[in-house]
Amino acid sequence: MRLNSKWNRRSFLGSAGVIASSLLAPRKLFSWNRRAAGASTPVSGFGQTGNPYEELGVTTVINCEGTMTMLGGSLPHPELEAVMTLAGRHFVSIPELEVAAGKRIAEMLKLPEGYTALVTSGAAAAIQSGLAGILTGGNEALIRQLPDLTGMKSEVIIQKSHRNPFDHQLRSTGIKLIEIETVDQLRAAVNERTAMMHFSNFANAAGQIKVEEWVKLAKQYNIPCMNDAAADTPPVSHLWDYTNMGYDLVTFSGGKAIRGPQCAGLLIGRTEMVANALLNNSPHEDTLGRSQKVGKEEIVGMVKALELFLAQDHEALAKEWQDRLEGISREINKIPGVSTSFFVPDIANHVPHMSITWDEARIPLTPQEASKLLRNSKPSIVMGSGEGRPGLAMNSFMLQPGEDKIVTEQLSRLLREHAA
Repeated sequence: MRLNSKWNRRSFLGSAGVIASSLLAPRKLFSWNRRAAGASTPVSGFGQTGNPYEELGVTTVINCEGTMTMLGGSLPHPELEAVMTLAGRHFVSIPELEVAAGKRIAEMLKLPEGYTALVTSGAAAAIQSGLAGILTGGNEALIRQLPDLTGMKSEVIIQKSHRNPFDHQLRSTGIKLIEIETVDQLRAAVNERTAMMHFSNFANAAGQIKVEEWVKLAKQYNIPCMNDAAADTPPVSHLWDYTNMGYDLVTFSGGKAIRGPQCAGLLIGRTEMVANALLNNSPHEDTLGRSQKVGKEEIVGMVKALELFLAQDHEALAKEWQDRLEGISREINKIPGVSTSFFVPDIANHVPHMSITWDEARIPLTPQEASKLLRNSKPSIVMGSGEGRPGLAMNSFMLQPGEDKIVTEQLSRLLREHAA
């Protein structure tokens, strides 16, 4: 393996990015313009119908669940697609581009002095490469050695309530997760093998040690600290809140509410740690992260997506999403036995939601059955029970213009047809 010394941690901020930028009017940012997004080059063969999914026999869905990776995350802005197309017309040094993009992102987010960013192939990749960089530093031999941790620290402390499928990315480096629940247990767990303390942001309410105390404890013991905040925008301030608290590394998904490329994410953190994460990642060969390639188009796209996201009128958008839900609510509440209520999850998909319940004596249909029938309807609507509430739960912030009317009609028809 050859790790170009030009891209080591000392020179990570040595390059400046030159990426063209322009702003859209905030109200247009969540309006999907299929005509504007269409390819300028005529398409023949596969894709010529304008719906490649239909050509493959795959059903497209109306998304009432939110920015779920299983559904493809979110839809990109047409302007984002245009910039990514421009990026695809040139060759470029990927490490140089990563450095320049990270610098531009740090400037846009007004990160604290000594922080930068790395575009990864998703938040999960950011978790893995961030920890890998902590374990190996800039040592080429150790980078080649992972996940064999001989000669390296080997433990990561995590709250038991913060365990989730995404900590597989932590375990893939070879480390052992040390579960704790209390501050006293954390203090007892710290030892010479402790490499990092990990925090799952969406589980903040579940753990005894909250987000601000966790980073303070890490600083007390001089242990690097990571916060996985993958789906935790909006609010937009989360993009800098946790670095301002002192977290060394913070991860975000690029393809969710930010509406960047679906296969992109962000690792935001201290410059040296981010530089070491890049050394453990594609395009560098013989590294744990070599399989997690992020292309030049996605790197440029992530910069543009953040520019657009920061320019939005977030209050106006939240009102628009709430108005859509209230419109649906007014119609289905006309059905005897049906009721609705509104809520906003504390974290992750932090946008207006609506809970839909009904008297099953009057409408003998379970929420699970209703969800399945909606999924199998034409057009297909994805809406599930969620957030620990009875009935169905939905949000509207991934709905495209006119889809709220379709949801209203399909949901009303379903509930009326099953009324006793």
